[in-house]
Amino acid sequence: MIRTLTLAAVAATLSLPALACDGFEVHDSYARATGMMAQSGAAFMVLRNTGDADCHIVAVHSDIAERTELHTHREDEQGVMRMVELEDGIDLPAGSDHPMARGGDHVMFLGLSRPMAQGEPVEVTFVFEDGAEHSVSVAIDNERQPEGHGHSQGHQHGHQHGTRN
Repeated sequence: MIRTLTLAAVAATLSLPALACDGFEVHDSYARATGMMAQSGAAFMVLRNTGDADCHIVAVHSDIAERTELHTHREDEQGVMRMVELEDGIDLPAGSDHPMARGGDHVMFLGLSRPMAQGEPVEVTFVFEDGAEHSVSVAIDNERQPEGHGHSQGHQHGHQHGTRN
């Protein structure tokens, strides 16, 4: 009886599909430090899929905030840039990169449980469509400069942003 149950369990395990995001990697990650009273923060990175199958990220979470969301910036009818949640998640085709950068897609921390202090890590967990999770440690680095810019660009953490140059 035990041998039959063991063989059935092994057969069931072998019939499961491979995780859809075996090749998922996070590169060049960092978050911005916040002040003591800040209620939100953001993290940036490059998501990479080195695998043979497409990935679909449906959610993200972290213990630093009440809510952690995948966000982007979109221009509204009045020409004002606003941060909005990516409710459909992020598609990451096999063999591709997806930048999570200031002014674009990013990880948003809402309702911070503690300040995001320079040099401290923040744990971020990506959740995939198949239920798999991938956790990364993101360094808080306020000295970080946006790639391709020789000067600092501030990122305000509200939900309404005016267009600035």
